[in-house]
Amino acid sequence: MGILNVTPDSFSDGGLFNVPDRAIEQAQRMVSEGASIIDVGGESTRPGATPVSPAEEQARVLPVIEALAKAGDTLISVDTYREETARLAVAAGAHIVNDVWGLQREPGIGKLAAETGAGLVIMHTGREREKNPDVIADQFEFLERSLEIAHEAGVRDDQILLDPGFGFAKDSEENLQLMARFSELHALGFPWLVGTSRKRFVGYVSGKDSEARDAATAATSVVLRLKGAALFRVHNVAINADALAVADAIFARETAKSLS
Repeated sequence: MGILNVTPDSFSDGGLFNVPDRAIEQAQRMVSEGASIIDVGGESTRPGATPVSPAEEQARVLPVIEALAKAGDTLISVDTYREETARLAVAAGAHIVNDVWGLQREPGIGKLAAETGAGLVIMHTGREREKNPDVIADQFEFLERSLEIAHEAGVRDDQILLDPGFGFAKDSEENLQLMARFSELHALGFPWLVGTSRKRFVGYVSGKDSEARDAATAATSVVLRLKGAALFRVHNVAINADALAVADAIFARETAKSLS
């Protein structure tokens, strides 16, 4: 999943792709490098970012989604927690809604997914609530509630991806613990999307600024793939695609050995 931030203030690439023509060129580049999904976001979710109005978010994402849908060569995800934006985005051609509040800010996104059959990414966040000090227990507590909301709305299990929300109200130690114990999350029974790309904890380990964290990001992708993650949300598609090709070669042999 290639990240396409059509924002002026995202932590890594803010202002680079907030003009539709540049955004579409970047999407095409990421597809050529191996992205199967383009995730279009119109509001920065970095800590301390200034919220934008629904109208501003929609003005940023809808022209890009419409253009990508017209080209028809990739799956499109919209990165939003607003039901109104999600509905308009799906109507414009988005196939997936990526909700960083896990349906717990605007539960109507679940109803939208149920009505349209759109894919749904349910992300964990630690923001604006008291967390369980155990990182895995906190994942289960939050995501089990999100899954209840989804099921009550009529969302099918085969529409759902879960995301552990690396970097969302988690310090570096919590993120590293979450990576180390990632295999425990499979008890929830859903495929996992992970988004470590250029995050602060990657810089904490590597000592690099955000724009220089792609190699370290690729290392996290390999670790998480070997622990069973299914989808990777990244800024630099090419380096992660190469790293994941190696991880998949090892993963396939490990799986074959365990079945023999």
